Amino acid sequence: MSPKPPRILIIGAGSRGRVYGRCTIQSSNGVVATVCEPDDYKREEYVRTFIWSDRKRPPPEGSAFADWRDFIDWEVRRRQREAAGEKDVPEGVDAAFICVRDEMHHDVVVALAPLNLHIMCEKPLATTLDDCVSIYRAIAPLQPTKVFSVGHVLRYSPHNMTLRKLLLDDKAIGEILSVVHTEPVGFWHFAHSYVRGNWRKESTTAPSLLTKSCHDIDIILWLLCSPAQPDSDEPPHIPSEVTSTGSLQFFKKSRKPKAAGSATNCLSCAAEPDCMYSSKRVYESARHQGLETGNTRWPMSVVLPDIESFGGDIERARPELLRKLAEDYDSSTPQAEIDARNWFGRCVFESDNDVCDEQVVTIKWDEDPLPSAKNTYSDSVGNRGAKQATFHMIAQTKRQCHRFTYVYGTTGEIYADSRTITVEDFKTGTQKTYHPKLESLGHGGGDHGITRQFILAVDRVKNLGWAAPRAQREFIGCSLEEIIRSHAMVFAAEEARTGRKFVDWKSWWDEKVGAI
Repeated sequence: MSPKPPRILIIGAGSRGRVYGRCTIQSSNGVVATVCEPDDYKREEYVRTFIWSDRKRPPPEGSAFADWRDFIDWEVRRRQREAAGEKDVPEGVDAAFICVRDEMHHDVVVALAPLNLHIMCEKPLATTLDDCVSIYRAIAPLQPTKVFSVGHVLRYSPHNMTLRKLLLDDKAIGEILSVVHTEPVGFWHFAHSYVRGNWRKESTTAPSLLTKSCHDIDIILWLLCSPAQPDSDEPPHIPSEVTSTGSLQFFKKSRKPKAAGSATNCLSCAAEPDCMYSSKRVYESARHQGLETGNTRWPMSVVLPDIESFGGDIERARPELLRKLAEDYDSSTPQAEIDARNWFGRCVFESDNDVCDEQVVTIKWDEDPLPSAKNTYSDSVGNRGAKQATFHMIAQTKRQCHRFTYVYGTTGEIYADSRTITVEDFKTGTQKTYHPKLESLGHGGGDHGITRQFILAVDRVKNLGWAAPRAQREFIGCSLEEIIRSHAMVFAAEEARTGRKFVDWKSWWDEKVGAI
């Protein structure tokens, strides 16, 4: 334990905010000191769970704020009080986890920047390319003294760290020629989040490739673009082009069962008992992770935010859940009201969703050898030969976010399925299977991994006097440039998809991003 453990601010007490609070307590020496959350129940419950469990005494000053702007105002005043020598000034925070809705990330990050805090922003960084670049410009000047991370948790799972080591350090299959990576979202999970939930409309959030799969595009670039070691002077192997196809194929009115008639809500639908997307089946029954399983976390905590207030009494919670599921809208409902919230009882074929439920992205690299390759590799291109990656996001799957990947190399191939990694060696004819430690179910341990690494980086800077760039390299292992590049690739892929064209990466980057 450090003499002064990092003090953590959580902005947003939703499902991700709770994950990072839990991981902070379980996997680091960090102390959750403050939460910002507009919902009274969520905010108070968060304080009780992660900050101050003593119900006989009020929590310390500065423990909770309804609005993140209130925290900023308070923190500015707190520093003024401290500078003036005032006694009993509350201790400030060292770092912030930003866990608000995606479209709010930009405003929160840019507003926090003048406070000079270490920042971990949940993915995606922002919902537009311009906002991503704006964040870069706000954060880059702080890099000499502060670390920055984004919630690309897949980098930090033991499984993916082992996969990268096998590919880039051990050269287990020689040089990479092709990657085929699939994200199976899960049929009811997609319906929950991307048909009924927060991320259903591009106009209010962003394309599903960004909100759901920027993880995966980042992993592909981490394997095929970034140098093997974060402290390497070797430049990244930049892609040459990207193409993409995809659309909303299934969750639309033309697919609605005729037996459902004109119903727009599951609770008034004649076809509900036989529908696999029935909100009662998903959220009330024990079929998935509904009320009757006793689950009080995701997705139940999203549908019924105060579910823990029922103390595990399913029968007390049931009427309130059904009341929530019965809520609906019609042609007289203001569009602003429809857009402002989720509708978890809405028929999935009558929702206002428009994001892709299937998409394929293909990224290509040309040969780009370095002069040193002739001396350190068996051929003249080394690890910078021509290669490509294909990514497939698909909603209609039994698997729920348990990604699987095929990697084909010059001397072998690898199959990885989020639990195991199997290496086929063409030269020896042998097969070897690895079983990386599964630290938790949260992104294969990535939730704990990213939280631990971020707080370790903060701790080294705060308590051991490390330079922030060193902590960024050794613990976060991802530069601000890499963060921007992986997000930019998503926007380039979307431009390719909507324009039905291929995008030349270099010219696109020069035009859209430039010398940031």
